[in-house]
Amino acid sequence: MARFAHAQTPLNAAEVLQQLEQIAIIEQKVMMPMRDGVRLATDIYRPKTDGRVPIIFSKTPYNFNNWGDGEQRANNYQTALDAVKRGYAYVVQNERGKFFSEGEWDILGSPTTDGYDAFSWMAKQPWSNGKIGTLGCSSTAEWQMAVAALDHPAHAAMVAQGFGAGVGRVGGFMEQGNWYRGGAQQMLFTAWLYGTQVDAMARPVFPKAATSEDLARVSRFYDLAPEMPKVDWAQGLRHLPVQDIIKNANGQRGVYDKMIVRKPNDPDWYKGGLYHDNMPFGVPSFWFASWYDVSTGPNLALFNHVRKNAVDEATRNAQYLVIAPTLHCAYKRATANTVVGERSVGDARLNYDDLTYGWFDYFLKGETAKDPAKMPRVRYYTMGSNKWQTSETWPPANAQMTTYYLSSGGRANSLYGDGKLLATPPAATEKPDAFTYDPAFPVPSYGGNVCCTGNAVQGGAFDQHQMETRQDILVYTTEPFAEGVELSGNIETTLYVASDAKDTDFTVKLVDVYPDGRAYNLDETILRARYREGFDKAVMMEKGKVYKLTLSPMATSNFFAPGHRIRIEVSSSNFPRFERNLNTGGNNYDETKGIVAHNQVFHTAKYPSQVRLPLVRK
Repeated sequence: MARFAHAQTPLNAAEVLQQLEQIAIIEQKVMMPMRDGVRLATDIYRPKTDGRVPIIFSKTPYNFNNWGDGEQRANNYQTALDAVKRGYAYVVQNERGKFFSEGEWDILGSPTTDGYDAFSWMAKQPWSNGKIGTLGCSSTAEWQMAVAALDHPAHAAMVAQGFGAGVGRVGGFMEQGNWYRGGAQQMLFTAWLYGTQVDAMARPVFPKAATSEDLARVSRFYDLAPEMPKVDWAQGLRHLPVQDIIKNANGQRGVYDKMIVRKPNDPDWYKGGLYHDNMPFGVPSFWFASWYDVSTGPNLALFNHVRKNAVDEATRNAQYLVIAPTLHCAYKRATANTVVGERSVGDARLNYDDLTYGWFDYFLKGETAKDPAKMPRVRYYTMGSNKWQTSETWPPANAQMTTYYLSSGGRANSLYGDGKLLATPPAATEKPDAFTYDPAFPVPSYGGNVCCTGNAVQGGAFDQHQMETRQDILVYTTEPFAEGVELSGNIETTLYVASDAKDTDFTVKLVDVYPDGRAYNLDETILRARYREGFDKAVMMEKGKVYKLTLSPMATSNFFAPGHRIRIEVSSSNFPRFERNLNTGGNNYDETKGIVAHNQVFHTAKYPSQVRLPLVRK
């Protein structure tokens, strides 16, 4: 199994550039033409050779300019140096409407034809061998799936990392690019778009006559990066109405205004750069996910979808997966003692460069010694036992779905209540648990599977036991395990609920409880009750009527050592990880006042609220 290289003292930008200039031909601010005449700013770094070389291509909304605030930057040079040393051309391009690229920006590098046109342009260059691999994490990965569906002949391989915002409707998820989970807005996009979206009124545009040399010269002192004032998002995300949060922060106007008003089934979700499960897929792909990323569930669902539904058997077999115990795009930040939030998960390092370039060596260079068939289909890190494991499938074949039932005497409120998680069905007459959800005082997000919210939420595992003293959190816990139990796979939750509100949310959190009482969060989910019958329609609740809710699955791999317990928390808010439901049954995004909801969770023979856990007993 690939591990890690010893850390080296990083070089400064001038030193990296000096090394790069010795082995590479450098072309910056090449204006690559698209079919509609729009030109996209592109930097090209290619080996000094007369031979044809394969290309590693990254397309991004982020600033890859090599100068900023009058200082040279090393990051892009270092990535290019690593690629060129291995015999690749490295090409990085800004999405249309970003920085030096022309046109109007829309999220996910829309239109997808820009990616197709870029492949065609690169494949025709005299220095290209006609094979292109795409590489990136987060937004630099998330455009790849939809363009892969266009099946360009030069697109030979993908490495997509932290890619959930490229997923529209796949398996049990209809997140529309992480915008929703369970029909509730994931507020990370509000904070992210504040710093990313483009205000057409304020964006400088260069004349068409400007040459690449002109633009490269100008970029030394004018990189077009807006200097956004910092926002206290812990307070900023509380603003109502939600549609005015960025406006209230005096941010740029842009795509947020049109996205915030979309329902989960809005046809516009199907016009942009999202991949949906009715689209073809024909590219060999190495997928990288992480346990404390916002996108873990849809990431894993997409891997399984492509394994089953890619265009041919060869492509279905050319899908591989790594799941690390890290935050969003933080794979290489793992150390000998990897701490995610507050919890140490041990030595979680892997040599990601060797894995990535081995993948490209096989598919772009034809180096048969790097055949991925020689490596595990799935590598996943099990927290608690703190080790890498391998499997041919996800979930692993030896994970057995085991049902645990919510149970109580009607007082599961808080850590000090009587809630239990039992392997046997509940009695026919158990009383429901009740709690009050006031959107003016939502349950705060504390840690979690999240990114990109500034100071509003810190991702990772944090001790939840102080949070669990709240009366609006129902707590259900197993007895301590006499023998260790591994949980690896998808966690499925069914709740039977009632409310006096037309609409409200129900949240679930999966927790590992230590013998000393520490309670570390593993994953979390939510469902807006109006979407219980599907995300294509909204159906309001009737007061006092019991409804069955099936929540989007959670996912993890965690070993519960002897003496540990599994805990499920149920509430109606997890804010600002998820947007608050104001409980009115209205649009929510344009409302300024909410109402209090009195909610119930039932657990009887007729209404068996439950979680199904993928247990691997040791």
